Amino acid sequence: MKKHQISLENNHINDRLLDLCTSTQSVSSLISQDPTISPADAWEKLYGRTALASAENEKEHANGAIDGDLLELKKAEMCGRWGDTKPSELFLKIYHDALCTLNEDPSRGMVSPSLMGSHGTIPLTIISTIPDICRHIANVIVRAQTEVFLATNYWQNGAASAYITEAIRELDRRVAARGGPRVKVKIIYDRGSPKQVFEPRYFVSEKDFAGPNVNLPRRSEIPNLEMDVVNYHQPVMGTFHAKYVVVDRKIALLQSNNVQDNDNLEMMIHLEGPVVDSFVDVALLSWGKPWDGFSEVQEEIEKADGSMAAVANGRAVLPDVNTLPLDNSLHTPSRPHHDPDIASEVARFNTFLTPTTNKTHLDAVNDLLNHTTNPSLRPNPTLNPDPPEPDRFTPYIPHSTSPFPIALVTRSPYGPPTHHSLHNPQNAAWLSALKHATKTVFIQSPTLNAEPLIPAIIEACERGVEVTCWICLGYNDAGELLPHQGGHNEKIAKELYGSLSEGGRERLRYGWYVGRDQTVPIVQSRRGRSCHVKIMVVDGEVGVMGNGNQDTQSWFHSCEVNVLVDSREVCGEWVRGLGRNQNTGVYGRLDGEEGVWRDQEGKEAEGAIGPGAGEGGWGGLGALLGLLGGLRGRAGFRGRGRGVFREMILKGVW
Repeated sequence: MKKHQISLENNHINDRLLDLCTSTQSVSSLISQDPTISPADAWEKLYGRTALASAENEKEHANGAIDGDLLELKKAEMCGRWGDTKPSELFLKIYHDALCTLNEDPSRGMVSPSLMGSHGTIPLTIISTIPDICRHIANVIVRAQTEVFLATNYWQNGAASAYITEAIRELDRRVAARGGPRVKVKIIYDRGSPKQVFEPRYFVSEKDFAGPNVNLPRRSEIPNLEMDVVNYHQPVMGTFHAKYVVVDRKIALLQSNNVQDNDNLEMMIHLEGPVVDSFVDVALLSWGKPWDGFSEVQEEIEKADGSMAAVANGRAVLPDVNTLPLDNSLHTPSRPHHDPDIASEVARFNTFLTPTTNKTHLDAVNDLLNHTTNPSLRPNPTLNPDPPEPDRFTPYIPHSTSPFPIALVTRSPYGPPTHHSLHNPQNAAWLSALKHATKTVFIQSPTLNAEPLIPAIIEACERGVEVTCWICLGYNDAGELLPHQGGHNEKIAKELYGSLSEGGRERLRYGWYVGRDQTVPIVQSRRGRSCHVKIMVVDGEVGVMGNGNQDTQSWFHSCEVNVLVDSREVCGEWVRGLGRNQNTGVYGRLDGEEGVWRDQEGKEAEGAIGPGAGEGGWGGLGALLGLLGGLRGRAGFRGRGRGVFREMILKGVW
């Protein structure tokens, strides 16, 4: 076995784990009974002294192939709260392998085992820029009745954050208008601080969270809300990389994006149903502090009504655009238009992208993708300005509201600068999906270099599976060029093609992200068109979507939250939506022999550092320094405008 590989052979769900998964107890249920205890104390009472979010020693061990083992499949099925839904065999195989990582230590999953497997609906997916996703976050926040929990890795004061801060102020006004009760607002992020050497989680002072870097409202400005902010980082490399929102314990939003301004294409899913209970559990364990008023909020929620989605016949109802108010412009923080439901949001956005006598569809897409960071980038004139409706950029994608199995496949943060923290539900789910695929695997990620992933992709291609990888050219090259980070995207792509047989190369479909209004990939350091979506879909029926990248940091260190989804309909709409909302499949394909992108004239992408950059470990320091010099004046490493090496250390990139 190679140094950092997970074996998916000859392991089973043990009796203790089966008991934990089929129990009615969870951290959230225990805190409902006794809200004075901390989540860590609740975890210890239920599961013993496991090292939640710590540096526990891990061993190479097997984690569960179950081909032909019907007993193991049945045990996996018993380990979830599926309601009236029926998990597919492929879903159960992947879920089983993810579960088996918890045999030794349930805390690797960052959720109570009894809540890892569940069911629910996804009435809406958004594939677009951060402002569009923040519009939906804002619409959900302002409708809150009792509680808002927002988790993000990075929070940056700017155009994106203004949507959320405006929504918080609007929520305060609405609570005042209805006469209360006060709504609890909890925000957790990771802004690396020396304080975290002594206390990984600490309450952020009002001076800091209302200061210029974050710019949240002061408590005196929102007297009808109770707002607290926590900064969380597990030193040195255990980044809190999760990005999700839970409102009234009825709605969960899971997204790929941070709260910051950049040029990324991103993805969000809106979840409802029992699976939201699982997100509440994750939120408690992430927060880590006693949750004031937890049981009182639960009582209020049980009195209230359910979903926010307007549905009929199992699908979101889309009103005729002619029934919308005359002012159907997009919601902005300075000119808010808070829609009452998903259907109204979708209709408003469809109107914005509909061609008019003064604006083509491509013009509208260009305006949307430019938003705050690159207003001068124009669309390629060779593209069809008004493509037929099935081929148009479609940010808001409504889905059926029929429930289906959903499981959380997460990982807790791991701080030490080693690669020992490999065995967790997230990593096992990704590898199991590749192992059990029979036809196709679709992967989109900003980066792809995790050591255990590469041989799994090779094996799938050689086995006859068509593997599509859409990756962002040059994404985070400054970090991936450092030792032990796996290598930058161009290097990995070339090595993958070089490792495959002729037949295997034909089945690997690798492409650099190309924006929907462009015909060539733009290197990420130029801040023109980048992609930050994180998703894997297997055989068109089971998907993993969430926060985790396919890189070394996400595989070995960061706290990540992802869902495993068992719906052919939703997965198909995801893949088709991703295809419509970018031109990667048409213009981003790499040469199938060399693993290098070239245009029609044979030229490589402008600004690309080339697959050979960084060869020889520290011998590539010159290439790294040259890249960092090129970033100077462009908002810095990852667009965060702070010292590059300080960021690498504090944020766990290094």
